[in-house]
Formats: sequence, C-alpha cells, structure tokens
Amino acid sequence: MIELKIEIKIDTQIDEPYITICVSKLTPAIQAAISLLQQENEQILTGTANNKVHIIEPHTVIVIRTEGKELVLYSDDGNRVIMSKPLYELEQQLGDDFIRISKSAIINPRKIRNIEASFNGTMEIELILGIKEVISRNYKKTFKERLGV
Repeated sequence: MIELKIEIKIDTQIDEPYITICVSKLTPAIQAAISLLQQENEQILTGTANNKVHIIEPHTVIVIRTEGKELVLYSDDGNRVIMSKPLYELEQQLGDDFIRISKSAIINPRKIRNIEASFNGTMEIELILGIKEVISRNYKKTFKERLGV
C-alpha cells in the first residue's frame, strides 16, 4: 500500500476550487478517485412525487416541461416528479448539457430517438420512453445549431 500525502491550501482569493494530482502513473485507484471527485461536483435536482422528495441526477433527465400549472421532470428510470423551481432556473442550473426547445420545455439531447419536420415549420422530437415534444419555430434554429444539423 502506498502512503498518500494530502496537502490542502485554504486561499480566500481562489474563486473556484481546483485539484492537482501528482503521480508517476495513472492507476485504476487514481482513476476511481478522479471519477469520484468529478461526480461530487455534479449538480443534483430535487422534485416531489407521491409526497416524497426525489433526488435526480442530471444525466438521467429526459425532459422538463410544463403540464398545466405544474413543472414536471421525466427521468430515464420512468420517474415523473414535480419541480418547485421555475424552468429558467433549472435551465441555468443544467447549463449547456440541455437545450430549450420551446417556452415550456428543455430536453437532454442525449435522450433523443429521432426528429421529424412538420408541415407548419415546427419539428417533432421523440425522446426515449416514447416521450414526444414539439420544437417551436422560435427555438428551431438554436436547436439545429446545437446539434449540428
């Protein structure tokens, strides 16, 4: 077993924390530690369903959309949870990994099955689990640019 030296510097001038790892070679244990540190930095979402709070990992999100007066998140494990934050806040929190497709929905582009053009200038998208959404004309250009189509 190798002795691991850890040095922590507290500096109030640092805006974002960073980590430097000094090794002679990249081992599976070091790789696992890096993965763990990266996961710790990932944001999580919370929503409610059946009077319970659910923790949702962003990479599992398929779509977040308004349904009537509720903001609903669908995840790839089949969960449907009600979100308490407004859509624009969730969009900011999730960042560039998600795409706004209409005033009422943002999607995870990694969950797209297919895209079909409609006769009225909109596009229909099918996501995993058979979830369908319409990409409105106002968001179509940005959507195509983000996907490179």
